[in-house]
Amino acid sequence: MHYHATIHVTLRPSVLDPAGVAVRSGLEQLGYTGVTNVRIGKSIELELDAPDEATAHEQVDRLCDQMLANPVIEIYHFQLAVLEAV
Repeated sequence: MHYHATIHVTLRPSVLDPAGVAVRSGLEQLGYTGVTNVRIGKSIELELDAPDEATAHEQVDRLCDQMLANPVIEIYHFQLAVLEAV
């Protein structure tokens, strides 16, 4: 089957996010005083072939852990969707 994965990677809550701090400061200067915290991350989309959803989930999890995220300082989550055959 053919799958589409949407992966979101962010810094762990315990890790300082300088880019998030800068964005929050900029928003405050623009008058958005209600924003109390900003975390910057990345979004990755990919497609893969796997025999079943469990295998696809395992492959994406391994991809994230080995290359797409740094598990020491980042966390990730993802969604899988089956792509219809064209």
